[in-house]
Amino acid sequence: MIKYWQQSDGQLHSIKKEEINQDERIWVDARNVTQAEIKQIQEEYKIDQELLMDVMDPDELSRIEDWDDYNLAIIRLPVFRPNSQVAYTTAPIGAIIFPNMIITICWTDCEVLRDISANRIKGLTLDDFPAFIIRILARSDIMFLRYLKEINRRTTSIQNELDDQIENSELIQLLNIQKSLTYFTTSLKANQLLLEKIRKTRILKIDSDDQEWLDDVEIDNRQAMEMADTYSQITEGIMDAFANVISNNMNEVMRKLTVISLVLMIVSAITSFWGMNIRLPFSKSVDTNDWTGLICIIIFCASSATIAYFLMNYNPFKKLFSKKKNKKK
Repeated sequence: MIKYWQQSDGQLHSIKKEEINQDERIWVDARNVTQAEIKQIQEEYKIDQELLMDVMDPDELSRIEDWDDYNLAIIRLPVFRPNSQVAYTTAPIGAIIFPNMIITICWTDCEVLRDISANRIKGLTLDDFPAFIIRILARSDIMFLRYLKEINRRTTSIQNELDDQIENSELIQLLNIQKSLTYFTTSLKANQLLLEKIRKTRILKIDSDDQEWLDDVEIDNRQAMEMADTYSQITEGIMDAFANVISNNMNEVMRKLTVISLVLMIVSAITSFWGMNIRLPFSKSVDTNDWTGLICIIIFCASSATIAYFLMNYNPFKKLFSKKKNKKK
């Protein structure tokens, strides 16, 4: 979908292509674009095909480049997809800057672009394209921070559910959250490199006011990176802790199954032993060798019962944990 925007009285207004005022600056907003729309943009604005392929690549990292007739900036934006298994992810948006026009291309839609088109960003103007790019970066940092807080709340909720009962669905949700945090961390680091390159290369001609905004954006981006790293470590710790709990529960189950198998072995041993050509004790024709089998069975039953009692009542980890608690006290 391609939409055209121009600004009047500080507000962005969607207009038809034939109603564009060529004397004013234009924002060409291309979201959820199809291959036909990509080809249309390529032919109409004479944009390099490889550049458009990079913009449409979901894994493309942030960067800024200077071309002959235009400049290119690729920014990683946070995306929330509630119906997806991994709800929080990121996507690249390509901003192609001409002297009188800026084209943004994204293969999906996101909250940042919706905020821009809904005039929810204060101070946004098409008269200054470098400031427009910085505003996009600033808004993306705000959305990163907001989504990170939501991820943290969701992690806490899943942890509370796992404390009651460990289910595979909750563990899978934790794994998906870990994926989201990895995507966020990678994208934030790529955006940080982009901010540094904007400052050093001067491909975008920024004034003193834009420079102050750029400093604020860098601070917010670093804060988002630290939060993503912290939440990622917390999630990894939770997953490791519950992995140990599952392992301990499995050991306990195996211990009980071992006891059950020992009890069942007693009956099996008795029936197997006298199922051979051996005369039963207390029969009419008995010699001294007939009592040997009975004695062996008694010894075996006593040994099995002792081992079963030991396994049921002795936990080798119980004393270890009690010692650690006493040391802490």
